[in-house]
Amino acid sequence: MSVAPPSRPAVAAHGWVQALAVVLAGLLAMAVVAALGLWAAGAADLPDGAFPRVVAATLVTAVGGMVELSGNAGGLAESDAGLTVIPLSVTLTGALVLAAGFLWPLRHRAVAGARELAGWAARIAVLWLVALLVLAFTARQTFTLSLGDLGQDVLGDLGDLFGISPEIGFTTDVAATVLFGLLWLAGVLVLALLVSRGAPLPGRLLRFQESVRPAAYAMVVLLLVYVGLGVVIGLVVAATRGHAAETFAVILLGMPNLVWFALTIGLGATWNGRVDGPFGLPMPHVLDEVLRGTEVAEVNLGTLAEQDGRVWWLIVVDAVLLLAAAFVMARRSPARIRAWQHAVHMAVALALTVLMICLVGRISAHYGLSVLGIGDLGGDLAGELFLKPEVWGAFGLALLWGLVTGFLGGLLARPLRHRGEVAARTEG
Repeated sequence: MSVAPPSRPAVAAHGWVQALAVVLAGLLAMAVVAALGLWAAGAADLPDGAFPRVVAATLVTAVGGMVELSGNAGGLAESDAGLTVIPLSVTLTGALVLAAGFLWPLRHRAVAGARELAGWAARIAVLWLVALLVLAFTARQTFTLSLGDLGQDVLGDLGDLFGISPEIGFTTDVAATVLFGLLWLAGVLVLALLVSRGAPLPGRLLRFQESVRPAAYAMVVLLLVYVGLGVVIGLVVAATRGHAAETFAVILLGMPNLVWFALTIGLGATWNGRVDGPFGLPMPHVLDEVLRGTEVAEVNLGTLAEQDGRVWWLIVVDAVLLLAAAFVMARRSPARIRAWQHAVHMAVALALTVLMICLVGRISAHYGLSVLGIGDLGGDLAGELFLKPEVWGAFGLALLWGLVTGFLGGLLARPLRHRGEVAARTEG
């Protein structure tokens, strides 16, 4: 009489084919969002069939890669340009699709080995590396301009006289693109494991899930709610105030840039910036009004309220949504977690979230062109835009808001049923 060997637990298939599907799905989703946003912004009219390369460059910047602007105006002219901005709508789309694809084969699992998780992530990372290299070498283009096209008749005549044809273009820093693109992917996959309640963790890490997972989930929900509110407001603006194409471009390319910036402003944070030349911010107009001037401007509740008193409502929105996030965090935590512990968890999570916003939400752009030293005649020959946060002030305010809302959220969740084990509810 033979005895059948014990069967091993079923392991979800997550080999190279599945990894390829995840990477392709993420790239396709990002490319569609970027292409539609750029089309709405008018980039489809760029010469020399540059639109696909501009889409590739947008994907590179969306994952933290480096796109470098270049210019060559000949021996009698000088040009200079630079651009630093992350299209966070594209970034968010890619992160959500990649995270869902990464977690899908691991569903319905309680525990996964560290080697299994590392192997699955490594397959995705290898294919993602190939995709980054393809994007980096695709995102390159050069355009030739006429000085007369810049609206300067005098410079146009000089350009014709001396045979000057300025060239502008963009290329990628391949090494930086690969490095930051892989770091971005690692962050997405780690955050996916932290946020999803159903995602398996190695046994050694299970003890951290009670404090980390509810807070991480609450922060992701908070950020997504802000984006959802921004999209709704953007659609209303497009339907009632016109400029639909520009509004859809903002929604598809930079909605998180705006609403997460508004989140920090509602907390009391200050950003510094300036707009000079033809640069402008598509929405909201009040921000452009504050930044446009000859000096560096402070952007906070006070300066924005001088242009539009409705800005004070950002405090109310922040308070309501942060309290709701703290309540969600407390509900997903075991009942034995005390209110002061919820406060600490919320403070740390919100501070790290605000720090992330400060790092990815900054904007810097400039360009300049001079011919025979007379490129400062005005018009569209030079411009500058930048917006940078006061990081540590925002970090400290986030800690304070997190402590208060986390404590209140913990108190509000006490009478309700919690997931997991139920312990005696005592406050110490």
